[in-house]
Amino acid sequence: MPIQLTEAALNRMHAFLARNPDAVGVRFGIRKTGCSGYAYTVDLARAVAENDQVFDQDGIRVLVDAEALPYVEGTEIDFKRHGLNASFVFRNPNATGECGCGESFTVDSPA
Repeated sequence: MPIQLTEAALNRMHAFLARNPDAVGVRFGIRKTGCSGYAYTVDLARAVAENDQVFDQDGIRVLVDAEALPYVEGTEIDFKRHGLNASFVFRNPNATGECGCGESFTVDSPA
């Protein structure tokens, strides 16, 4: 599977989707921003778009735009709590660099 979810990420997404029954899954992608070039996005998916790649893991549908897939293929998504803060954590084998805050990353041009 090109995108892997840890047990913690699965639990978080199951809970979030249970509160949003009209969502068809979770949309994972990227946007240009930050000091390193790209930032990850994780949002509710309200519909499957024509160019989406859809991956299922333990009842969670992860939708990734086909244009973003080369940048995130093979990424493991985890969910971590640090005191009062909680966030998704990404282990992307395509990332060639990250900013100091860990919120943005760079990649070489995908093949």
